[in-house]
Amino acid sequence: MRQTKQKETLEEEIKKKNTFFTAEDFFKDIQKKKRKIGIATIYRFLNEKVKKNELHSYSCNRRTLFSTEKKTHAHFSCEVCKTQKHLEIKNVDFLKNEISGEVCHFQLDITGVCEKCLKKEKRF
Repeated sequence: MRQTKQKETLEEEIKKKNTFFTAEDFFKDIQKKKRKIGIATIYRFLNEKVKKNELHSYSCNRRTLFSTEKKTHAHFSCEVCKTQKHLEIKNVDFLKNEISGEVCHFQLDITGVCEKCLKKEKRF
């Protein structure tokens, strides 16, 4: 893949990322710099980075999130009020016996009833 001025700009900007971000977020950051790079180019760049394992992707609310670091992405969703909370899970030791290999990153979706909704149910 050839190195273009656009790619140099994208490489420079992606190094500044330290949180989860969407392609649209990245596109807006590029636009703020007054760079003329289209959204299709952004998607191609990010997807290529994922293929090369230089970027990690996750699914969140039917959107793709990206991260430059090997982070976990976990949610707890309430079946009653539909609220969603992001969880920080730092240890996956409980999976060691289930996976023969090395875990890079993971995504976990947990569904249940939140504390607030449980309290409401107990009032009746």
